[in-house]
Amino acid sequence: MPVERIAILSDVHGNLSALEAVLADAASRGVTRIVNLGDDVGKGPRGSAVEDRCHEVCEVNVRGNWDDFLPRWADESAPEMVWWRDELRPDQRERLAARPLCHDLLLSGRRVRLFHASARSLYTRVHFHHTPEEFASMFAATDLTGPGPEPTVVGYGDVHDAYLEIDRGRTLFNTGSVGNPLDEPTPVYAILEGVVDSPDPAPFALQHVRVPYDVEAEIAVAYELGMPQADQWARELRTAVYRGLHEQSD
Repeated sequence: MPVERIAILSDVHGNLSALEAVLADAASRGVTRIVNLGDDVGKGPRGSAVEDRCHEVCEVNVRGNWDDFLPRWADESAPEMVWWRDELRPDQRERLAARPLCHDLLLSGRRVRLFHASARSLYTRVHFHHTPEEFASMFAATDLTGPGPEPTVVGYGDVHDAYLEIDRGRTLFNTGSVGNPLDEPTPVYAILEGVVDSPDPAPFALQHVRVPYDVEAEIAVAYELGMPQADQWARELRTAVYRGLHEQSD
């Protein structure tokens, strides 16, 4: 059976330039399927365009925490939140709300589970530096994942920090962020390679790919559109340092 390549991307956050760079790179590598682990919107200036593009090209779009809370955000809130919310059309808000929380697939005999943040919740965060208990919890069957068999490979997004960890036959990886990377200022995504839907052992590969893009052009879009917090956004994109850490050091 043929080996296929599946791109796993996450956390585009309205950065259309970074998304297009990643999609072009994936196409050049013979990727046949794309799974998006969510957080298309918020933080960056073009959440609506990103949501449309992901809806068009991704086989599966999983719901992220920003996809979950932003469409129902109250009017009486921070102006940047209202700006990001109102950039979305009503049909996009409905699509985001209808996204699944988890996606499972079988690849070269390995059970792969994909979600945005954790097996527990969209809002439970598991960082690169985590406890053994947190590692184990990512493989658990929960209300979010459903009662299916325990996976051998788990992938997620949320923390914008790409990594790969293997322990006792279980593989945990974070895709990193396409649009708002916080480990180094270069968009990153993951590629899974194997025989799709095969219960039998077969060659399997997992790699991260970094894709440069014109960050200054994307920053210029935020200012042209009058996006609130454009200064903070620009600083994050240039430095890959979370804006809250910048504020603590200033």
